[in-house]
Amino acid sequence: MNFISVRIITADIKPLVRFYQQITGLKVTQYTDDFAELQTPSATLAIGSTRTLQPFGGDHIAQAARNQSAILEFRVNDVDMEYQKLADILGDMIVQTPTTMPWGNRSLLFRDPDGNLVNFFTPVSPEALKKLD
Repeated sequence: MNFISVRIITADIKPLVRFYQQITGLKVTQYTDDFAELQTPSATLAIGSTRTLQPFGGDHIAQAARNQSAILEFRVNDVDMEYQKLADILGDMIVQTPTTMPWGNRSLLFRDPDGNLVNFFTPVSPEALKKLD
């Protein structure tokens, strides 16, 4: 089994597409007005409008901008450099400036326009580097 993607459900897809393109520097491919994907070498972040819930059974399946438990995590080469680059863009969406975590990653935590938590991290301890390489 391979883990392939995470899908964010949103009421307004355009701001999230712009946001993820801006923070990652990667192209988000928008296949329809209701569905887009940001592909990385290891996984895909899908962004779907609430209308994409209809084939699954309706709007009650998931609620936009209601995530209270998941964090989207992106490994970056230098989290401090990313922070310097994005601080003005993120503004008050920053939850935690770059901090070295007990498990050996240096982490920048912020929210996307829908309030989802996003973590940019760089492994810095020998153990974290070994685990992730």
